[in-house]
Amino acid sequence: MQHLQRIQVVDSHTGGEPTRVVLSGGPDLGAGPLSERVQRWVAQFDRFRSAVVNEPRGSDVLVGALLVPPHDPGCDFGVIFFNNVGPLGMCGHGTIGLMVTLAHLGRVKPGTHRIDTPVGPVSATLHPDGRVSVANVASYRHRASVTVDVPGIGGVTGDVAWGGNWFFLVRTPVWELSIQAVETLTDVSWRIRQAVNAQGFPEVDHVELFGPPGCGGHSRNFVLCPGKAYDRSPCGTGTSAKLACLAADGKLAEGEIWVQEGILGSAFEGEYRWEDRARGRVLPVVTGTAHVTAEATLLLKEEDPFQWGIRPGDAR
Repeated sequence: MQHLQRIQVVDSHTGGEPTRVVLSGGPDLGAGPLSERVQRWVAQFDRFRSAVVNEPRGSDVLVGALLVPPHDPGCDFGVIFFNNVGPLGMCGHGTIGLMVTLAHLGRVKPGTHRIDTPVGPVSATLHPDGRVSVANVASYRHRASVTVDVPGIGGVTGDVAWGGNWFFLVRTPVWELSIQAVETLTDVSWRIRQAVNAQGFPEVDHVELFGPPGCGGHSRNFVLCPGKAYDRSPCGTGTSAKLACLAADGKLAEGEIWVQEGILGSAFEGEYRWEDRARGRVLPVVTGTAHVTAEATLLLKEEDPFQWGIRPGDAR
């Protein structure tokens, strides 16, 4: 009899961006800080990541969330987020999706819950109306007004900021931020990322283009994720990075609400309080809504040539 592995998952979307929570069937990553466990994940179990989120069982846009026991004693549970090319530090839309999924399963009730992640503990508050507010890790602008030379485009200026992942944020008076322009925006953002990586910031793996709002918010963005898929939501860690830049520029007061639209027009509400004003570090809170879309069992069979997902180099 061929070996058969079953993986229990629940799918949701947050503002159009999907999250797949792995409830059971995942690898045993052992104990210790999640920052160490995620390294073990990459070294020993990367094919499991690929099987869950890559084709034929997933897609490039899908973000996975592996539930694990927390290391921080003050946390209720731990999570490792991952996408089509590797693990993520934090994921705002994924945390919102995770909380709505656990509420759907009856595992959490309205209230505040502490969650351990590879970049540190965060808090998520499930409101009675189903919305979720994520109190993210400390965020900050690392470098302001960095200009890079982008082949085929020219000089592009943006800010390098941390919001749980690394971002290069660019104001876009040139490119229209609409769903109809996704192919152009993807190409432009990918070129910008390559230039930013090559010209002194190899850690940046997200590019955030932003401009005027389209649905009554304060701004609209287009976020390109590490695996070249664009974020359908306004991006939780991207919104956190944006709040840090606004705070650094004195354009948003502590506690003031910022409405961040994504490329689909879905919106997150963001606000912050200062953690360390002298160092420019803020504690962002991002609020949004998710919807459960499926409960499923993924099947991995030895005889399946794409048991571990379709990865570069698999084509024959």
